[in-house]
Amino acid sequence: MAPTVEISHLTFTYPGIDGRPPPGAPPLIEDVCFSLDAGQRCLLLGSNGAGKTTILKILGGKHMVDPSMVRVLGRSAFHDTALTSSGDLSYLGGEWRRDVAFAGYQVNIQMDISAEKMIFGIAGVDPKRRDELIKAGHVSSEEQVGTWNLKSQILDIDLTWRMHKASDGQRRRVQICMGLLKSFKVLLLDEITVDLDVLARSNLLSYLKKECEERGATIIYATHIFDGLDDWPTHIVYIAHGKLQLAVPLEKVKEMSQLSLMRTVESWLRKERNEDRRRRKERKEKGLPEFDKVVEGSRVIGDPAKNADRVINNGWAAGRLTSTIAGEENFVFSSNSVLRQ
Repeated sequence: MAPTVEISHLTFTYPGIDGRPPPGAPPLIEDVCFSLDAGQRCLLLGSNGAGKTTILKILGGKHMVDPSMVRVLGRSAFHDTALTSSGDLSYLGGEWRRDVAFAGYQVNIQMDISAEKMIFGIAGVDPKRRDELIKAGHVSSEEQVGTWNLKSQILDIDLTWRMHKASDGQRRRVQICMGLLKSFKVLLLDEITVDLDVLARSNLLSYLKKECEERGATIIYATHIFDGLDDWPTHIVYIAHGKLQLAVPLEKVKEMSQLSLMRTVESWLRKERNEDRRRRKERKEKGLPEFDKVVEGSRVIGDPAKNADRVINNGWAAGRLTSTIAGEENFVFSSNSVLRQ
């Protein structure tokens, strides 16, 4: 059976104002390869700025790369828009925003609207699945697990909540509920539980584990919170500086370390931090800047007349796939395809 998620030699650099990677800019993600099968739960780990969110966004079809680099359910994550529109591929990021023309384009979801209107406004949803996510019910002795009922209490949402008055945690519950309403096959989570209380987070993780075990869903979860995760994932993927360091089953990690998952990851990040400090110290002793020079890609520097190959605002940066400049070549696959050469 083919993997549900397959990343093959993924290399990516954010494009500059002209839609192409800035000359000399190092790849943010470089030659990353791993795959996951149906039913597997993967923790995507790494320090701040390692590239976890970028990888999840690429998997979620939010950045265009060569179709051969990223396949979800055997299809191109970016080019096959039916993946996300059908609900088979669901992405839940740390920030909940909506597009508003001429108002910064993206603003936080804080308008005066009820949770009920937002949740019930999504069409094509199984009512039983929706009720399972939002309602709390009576706990029978047969169904009781600790003090909560997995079948009837997941997010425990009050449908009368008004989004502009709800707390961050309440708004997060509504966001998660809307992202889980359709029966996903692949779910991408980027620090989505950061605002949840202990009970809501525990219930959600148990529900997601059940989705993988019973329906064969695949989940990739990037997080820095490790409470209750020692036995939750089936696989661990560790990224550092945009490069793959580790992609193994959880059992292999347990064989490598007798510590808890949090302490194990802490040791990895501490070693990474110490190596970074040693490298910066060596650069400083050689009279070099401690940090590598950042290549400016958000604006064109110099005289455009002398840099005809770096046309200012040719339309690609606005999301177009065709140039607005007469005679310019259009993209075939991706602004990052050149990185594979």
